[in-house]
Amino acid sequence: MAKQDLRGERLARRKALEDLGVDPYGGRYETTGTLAEVLQALLDAEADSEQPAPVPVRAAGRIVAVRDMGKSIWLDLRDRSLDKLQVNLRNKALPETFAQLRHLDLGDFLGVSGALQRSRKGEPTIFADGFEVLCKSLEQPPAKWHGLRDVETRYRRRYLDLLSNRASLETFVLRSRIVSWVRRFLDARGFLEVETPMLQTIYGGADARPFTTHHNALDLDLFLRISPECALKRLLVGGMDRVYELNRNFRNEGIDATHTPEFTMLEVYQAYADFEDMMALTESMICELAEDLLGTHELAWNDGVLDLRPPWRRARYLDLLREAGVDPDDEPACRERLREQTRRAAEQTGDAGRVQTLEAQAEALDHVHVLDELFDLLVQPALIQPTFVTHHPVGLTALCKRNRDDPAVHDRFEPIVCGMELGNAYSEQNDPLEQRQALEAEVARRQAGAPNAVDEDFLTALEVGMPPAGGLGIGIDRLVMLLSGKRNLREVILFPTLRPKDEPAPDETA
Repeated sequence: MAKQDLRGERLARRKALEDLGVDPYGGRYETTGTLAEVLQALLDAEADSEQPAPVPVRAAGRIVAVRDMGKSIWLDLRDRSLDKLQVNLRNKALPETFAQLRHLDLGDFLGVSGALQRSRKGEPTIFADGFEVLCKSLEQPPAKWHGLRDVETRYRRRYLDLLSNRASLETFVLRSRIVSWVRRFLDARGFLEVETPMLQTIYGGADARPFTTHHNALDLDLFLRISPECALKRLLVGGMDRVYELNRNFRNEGIDATHTPEFTMLEVYQAYADFEDMMALTESMICELAEDLLGTHELAWNDGVLDLRPPWRRARYLDLLREAGVDPDDEPACRERLREQTRRAAEQTGDAGRVQTLEAQAEALDHVHVLDELFDLLVQPALIQPTFVTHHPVGLTALCKRNRDDPAVHDRFEPIVCGMELGNAYSEQNDPLEQRQALEAEVARRQAGAPNAVDEDFLTALEVGMPPAGGLGIGIDRLVMLLSGKRNLREVILFPTLRPKDEPAPDETA
């Protein structure tokens, strides 16, 4: 039957309910608990007695199955807590309202009251003595409620995905619990949760392209923040020794399985600490998180097992490049290796224009960024077990302290698991003169025409004095990917950024 015909039938049944004096969209309905809690009450009664009395309950949920037996209707209700709980509604018990049931559809919300007990077949069942229509659904749910399979529809109409795919719902329940757990973990260690501006006059804290906007009342161009780092460090200057923010960042860059323009980031700053302290915090937080929420520190991945227990492997950035056959000191050979890798990756798409674009981008990189591209292509995908990649070469970040024993590298690490970077951490730069030099060099290197400026107020704050500190950023979306076993950020973001339907893709080579 055509979709419009099905909707017409549902509209007719809505009208029939209204003609019977029923509000198809109900109101407040008091329950004795979720469907799982209601069921547990029966199980508890059965545990206490061999012949338990029926349990009086009030419950509500979405109708996911209907079996019409004429003078008796059996249906299944579902809510977040339980896939289904059976309900029996009999004409004999509901003589004045039973006719309303003929106008219900799959997907409608229903509240029921009655006695919960086992049916003759042993199924926990609410034998209803009353019910109330709470919401009339006008759209046919996904076929047979066996799960919405079309991937694009799952992302664009997440509500259908959640109500029809239990695994998807559980992923987002887990995400919510992860966020709450992380807050408790940091609060217990004396960190204060704070909020810093999303709209900034000068963007900073990372080397990324921002989104721009305009404030009409102030006639002021603004940027959606790419990182809260510089604002959070100002709080260290002001005496807030341990702070964190768990909120959104925005970067106007590419989209793939592990990158999205709008993402959730945890940033943590601790005075009198360094990147070694942040390593200890990271591995203990992620391992304890897995043990508390999943009941294990071991995660299945492909045909193997990830072990999250501390201590995680430590490996220096340049040593890993050498293990991959790259000599970091041979600049011409590194650049040629990158050309080769870039051509190979681009040619797989069969797009000649894309090949030329990527080659031109590679040629524009300085040596340290050539190394970083090679690291992403040759090293990172092979780092499956939890690894701290440490001591990145100077020039990749502007906000990090140099190592005292080897000033050519920074006191920095990236936690990498399953070939995926989970975050970034430093011993934070607190020398205002060195910080100025690094920020000015970063601004000079950015793409011509990009909105560039050095954050003078941030440098002034450093001149007031910021204590030595360790800083840590963890991508919450990627952390959820890891703990839920997903391979794409769109699987763990409720409303991922998508191109409007039917809008053509831009010319990537233009």
